[in-house]
Amino acid sequence: MTPSRRAVLAATPLASLAATGSAQSAPAVMISTWDFGAAANAAGVARRQAGGSALDMVEAGGRVAEADESNASVGLGGLPDRDGRVTLDACIMGWNGDIGAVCALEDVVHAVSVARAVMEKTPHTMLVGDGARSFAVDQGFPTQNLLTPRAEAAWREWLKTAEYAPRINSENADWRSMPGGPGNHDTIGLIAIGSDGHMGGACTTSGMAFKMRGRVGDSPLIGAGLYVDDEVGGATATGVGEDVVRVAGSHAVVEAMRHGMDPTAACRSVIERLARLRGTKVAASQVALLALDKQGRAGAFALQPGFTYAITAADGTTRIEQAGALFA
Repeated sequence: MTPSRRAVLAATPLASLAATGSAQSAPAVMISTWDFGAAANAAGVARRQAGGSALDMVEAGGRVAEADESNASVGLGGLPDRDGRVTLDACIMGWNGDIGAVCALEDVVHAVSVARAVMEKTPHTMLVGDGARSFAVDQGFPTQNLLTPRAEAAWREWLKTAEYAPRINSENADWRSMPGGPGNHDTIGLIAIGSDGHMGGACTTSGMAFKMRGRVGDSPLIGAGLYVDDEVGGATATGVGEDVVRVAGSHAVVEAMRHGMDPTAACRSVIERLARLRGTKVAASQVALLALDKQGRAGAFALQPGFTYAITAADGTTRIEQAGALFA
């Protein structure tokens, strides 16, 4: 097993990243995908310290990423589908199996909050498309055009060739290089432990850039992009959603932890299963899995090198780790 190594955080609004080794032994109370997860975790842990639940933590963290125009893969500023329309997917899951999700949501920045409203205010678990938008409006969520000038310019440049070629780890590369070129992947996934010991998770995305209209990946699908079990722990996924769905990635990680694997080993076991299943079809793709168990141990594993994740302890200290990879 390739051990995790510290990654250099090239840019973050979070002021207090932990010094080397200072938080290594502290149990994590929140984890999230990619370098930009550091800012999301800061917001989440602030909610915890103010008495918020794990659901409050992951919703607050998701909203940070959704509102960040420099993030081309989540929320406002997300790159559009090939028709030039930004559509958002999100889900949220609580410690007792409560779930909510939205797919192909337009004109509403905070898809994670709409997903939570679906969970708490309807008898359903998922709303899609126009129905999701109508529900959000009925609940008082403001509407706006999500296609920023930068994202529109990237889309118009893409139209010159209309070539669809996903790039590995673009979530980090494009966020770091702001105002750089277009990205193509998706997702911030977040798992948290509240001060009461209960867990929650969320996942929110604008999906793959220049996707076919109507495409939905793993992010809003409970068991694929996200799964939380208060007896064991939680997991989330990022990368090519179609491949995560094939192995019910997050649920499979949680079940591996239930049978005794630590978070890193559990993530690796599912990545290896995907590689056995798909062979050369995933040789140039990225899929990464991230997990947090009930003891506050975090771990991750990916198909390709370059997947990073943020780990935050109860005192707010955060570190960025780089996951091991199968094709390192």
